[in-house]
Formats: sequence, C-alpha cells, structure tokens
Amino acid sequence: MNAAFDTYPSLEMAFSDRFRGHNERDWTEWAERHFYDSATAIPPQAGEVWLNRQKLNYRGISDKNAIRHLIAANVDQAFLGEIGSLVDLKRLELECPFLAADLTPLLSLTNLEHLSIDSPRNLSDLSPLLELPRLKTLLITNAKKMPNIEWLRGAHHLEVIGIEGAIDCDYTIQSLAPLAGLRSLRAFLGVSTRLADKSLMPLAECPKLEFLAIARFAPRSAFEQLQQARPDIFCRWFDPKAWGTAALKPIE
Repeated sequence: MNAAFDTYPSLEMAFSDRFRGHNERDWTEWAERHFYDSATAIPPQAGEVWLNRQKLNYRGISDKNAIRHLIAANVDQAFLGEIGSLVDLKRLELECPFLAADLTPLLSLTNLEHLSIDSPRNLSDLSPLLELPRLKTLLITNAKKMPNIEWLRGAHHLEVIGIEGAIDCDYTIQSLAPLAGLRSLRAFLGVSTRLADKSLMPLAECPKLEFLAIARFAPRSAFEQLQQARPDIFCRWFDPKAWGTAALKPIE
C-alpha cells in the first residue's frame, strides 16, 4: 500500500476514491474556489467549474473554453447543448437530477475521459456514450428507465464502470454477462444494486479487473468461487469477517 492509501480508514475506501476520481479532490476547496452562481461569473481562464442550473444561469458557459473539469447539476437539454461546446472537457459530472433526454450533445466531447450521470430521469438508452473515443470511466447512478446493461457488451475501452442504485432505490442488474471479457476493465462499482442471476463468474473473464465494489447481492459461495478463480481482485466480500454485516434482501 502506498502513502496516499495510508490516509484512508480502509483499503476499500481508498480503492473506491481512486477509481471514482475523488482521491485528489478537496470538496471544501471546490465549494470555495470553483462554485459559481452563473456562467457569466466564471473567469475565462477557469479550468474547474461547479454550476447548478437555476433558470437560465448556465447561458454562456459554452464560451468558457478553458474548462477541463465540470460538475453540473439539474442539467436540462438546453444546458447540455451548451456543455457540448466545451470540446476540451476531460471530466464531466452530471449531478442529480439529469433532465435531458438526448445525449447527442455529449458526442462532440471527444477528449472526455471521465463521465458520471446521476439520476437520468428521461433516458433508457445510454449506448451512445460508448461512442466517446477517449472515455475511460463511466458511472451511471439511479437510471430507473435503463432496462439492462446489455449495451456495455464490447465496451473494451472502459477501465471503470459503475452501475449503481440510490440509497432509497436499488437497481437490479439482470446479469453481469455483458461485462465478461472486457479487456480494459479495472474496476466495477455496483453500490445499491441487486443481481438477478446471482452469478459473479463473468467478472473472472475480465483480465485486468482489480477492484470490485458491489452490494452483497450473491450467495457467499458465489463470492468464494470468484475469489478462487481470481484471487488478484480486491473485494470486501472475499473477507469472511465481512459476512457478519447486514445484506440486501435477496431477490425471490
């Protein structure tokens, strides 16, 4: 474990922050230095920006070409259209709620490496996101209308995939089979999720997988089987001591 990981209370939290991209973020600093009430208040040279949409306060953000990391909340279609003009964006976090229904503006962000979308209310098909050529991290949270993860088959360029539910609403993954064999996948994040078929073994076929942060959504025997096949993966449920804690109610 390196010095940076030594500052965390657990190895799981250290891995989670690393793969979510939070390990180098100070939220207090972001609130003090990077939060803006409107796009017009953003300096031309600002590289990191946090903006919550209130009426039309986002107008003009398309001209802020220095932005490389944007956190945006309450994004509707018009706001997303302006974000689509920020062609040098590398990291985009679309916070709850995400109201747009057409992802087309994002496809112009050809330099984007990290994308997270929280609570997309009007989307069922997220497959266009796989057209982003440099995307490495894709985190989807509380996508109530997304029927399954079949669209992730062949997403060999992604290194981190997160398919997660919300605190008060678990998301059911029918099967992990679409992830089998993904060549670049290093981490799969599945907090507040359920797994319908209870099989973890598709993950054993991901050669670079090193971190698994999921709910206890399969029998203990399934985790033991995966551990035997891939002892190189870090997963808290590989530790027998972890089974003393509460689990999600299994699907009938």
